[in-house]
Amino acid sequence: MSRKTATPGKGEVFDLYATLNPAAPPAPIGGDVGWYTVHVNVDGATVQFDNEVKGTTSQGVLSVQVYVTGTPYQTYPVTKEGYLPYTAAINQYPAAGETVDLYADLSTAPPTQQAPLSPALAGAALLIAGLVLVTGRKN
Repeated sequence: MSRKTATPGKGEVFDLYATLNPAAPPAPIGGDVGWYTVHVNVDGATVQFDNEVKGTTSQGVLSVQVYVTGTPYQTYPVTKEGYLPYTAAINQYPAAGETVDLYADLSTAPPTQQAPLSPALAGAALLIAGLVLVTGRKN
């Protein structure tokens, strides 16, 4: 008996067969990786790649994983409070499984100087001192 419908009637059974094929495994996101190891002469410095914070040095070192097929970074600014900021160009890029060493030598920042008294404040101080002297002589 030939039927043109795809739905079995009451009490009927259809056998269905399906062939399953394995799907290809998904490609890894980002591809191969390499590393930059940033060496800094002070501990606790903040490291950035193109103004994107990557972390803080521990024992003067920070390792950063990068995808070798990604857009290459151009600079690595390094900062820490009390030190002058350091920025250098990244001229070497790691290959898959490779590490590129980068170095930063931070110098201590000069102490901040106190601003001198403003002329208005100095004039007010002289006026008060003069009034104290004049008032003190009248007694």
